[in-house]
Amino acid sequence: MMQQGKSSSSGSEMQVTWEDQQNINTFSRLNNRFHELEDDIKLAKLFITDHLSLPSCKILLNRSATVRMLEKCDNLEDAGNELILSDEEMVRFQIGEVFAHIPREEVETKIEEMKEATFKSLENLQHEKESIVSQMAELKKVLYAKFKDSINLEED
Repeated sequence: MMQQGKSSSSGSEMQVTWEDQQNINTFSRLNNRFHELEDDIKLAKLFITDHLSLPSCKILLNRSATVRMLEKCDNLEDAGNELILSDEEMVRFQIGEVFAHIPREEVETKIEEMKEATFKSLENLQHEKESIVSQMAELKKVLYAKFKDSINLEED
């Protein structure tokens, strides 16, 4: 980003106000968060649809919130598979740090609800990304209106 630039037509220095600098900094932070979200969403989709292994995801992505979401999804998938193989009517289900004996149907329902909540968090990441894109577009308008060709906010 640019702090001072020369106006091409008048040859005088363009003044960068405190507000301009705040807009540039905000744009930069939004741009970084946009790229993080893009990577998180891409990796989460690979994990969910193509069954990319969890250790591979941890290597590719070092953000704890997304890794926790993927671990939870993996654990829920394993629990669902174990439940399918089980022939017991009462199943031990962990609630916090305690295991409780719960009817199999309730556990199946609970696992499905938990999976849906995990997929909902992926949708929330996508909504956050859309919000960031619109905020960045507004900041681009403001910054390009003032600095014209003296600032470059586009990706290379």
